[in-house]
Amino acid sequence: MSKLTLVIIGMLFMAFPVQMTQAQTKRKLVWQDEFNYRGLPDPAKWNYDTGGHGWGNGEAQYYTANRLENARVEKGCLIIEARKEAIGKNAYTSARLVTKGKGDWTYGHIDVRAKLPRGKGTWPAIWMLGSTTPLHWPDDGEIDIMEEVGYDPGVIHASAHTKKYYHVIGTQKTAITQVPDCSDAFHVYSLDWDAESITMLIDQKPYFHFTNEHTGNDAWPFHKPFHLLLNIAVGGFWGGKEGIDESIFPQKMEIDYVRVYQ
Repeated sequence: MSKLTLVIIGMLFMAFPVQMTQAQTKRKLVWQDEFNYRGLPDPAKWNYDTGGHGWGNGEAQYYTANRLENARVEKGCLIIEARKEAIGKNAYTSARLVTKGKGDWTYGHIDVRAKLPRGKGTWPAIWMLGSTTPLHWPDDGEIDIMEEVGYDPGVIHASAHTKKYYHVIGTQKTAITQVPDCSDAFHVYSLDWDAESITMLIDQKPYFHFTNEHTGNDAWPFHKPFHLLLNIAVGGFWGGKEGIDESIFPQKMEIDYVRVYQ
């Protein structure tokens, strides 16, 4: 076997370690929503975060609860819709769905098949927070499986936040990849998480990896239960960095399914 062949084999092995690990571990499906119903999101699986106080990011939307205009299931998909309409001091409405208390996990593999909104001012996210009550951020951790800001279309971000590693102090662990058709086609945004590492993938291709350095909770709070969040923010310090295009609304994030394996 030539040296070139060995190099190519080695590169292929390095490129696909997560898929091989998944196949070897044979995880079981432990939680799912296939959205094969109509109306409001299943209350046995989803709660809502509500309010319009900016959410620590200067966001412009008011998150509503039990409101079909902002969160509904139709044609086999969950629709989260951001709208230009006023509630109180907020000029926009949207929804932030959470599984806390109804879906909390330590380790596993999560797949979310989604199509993203488009336009300047949108900020969709598929992410996780520690299920500790009360939550102390960033000490209790945050896992960003997918974020995109509308002024930079097709650029997908993945991050892990901890007390030691987060953006405010310039130590955030993050990565980006390009998905040019993310607003036109569905893609599977995934997390693979165990006691040693966190990996984010799109369509089973890994692009972010964060390793447990075994130095304590400040660097690795990810040994505790976490829950999933799905939302579209409007504006904010990041999402609204280049303003909000009012003409684009309403905008939708469509989720085909959520599946959790352990």
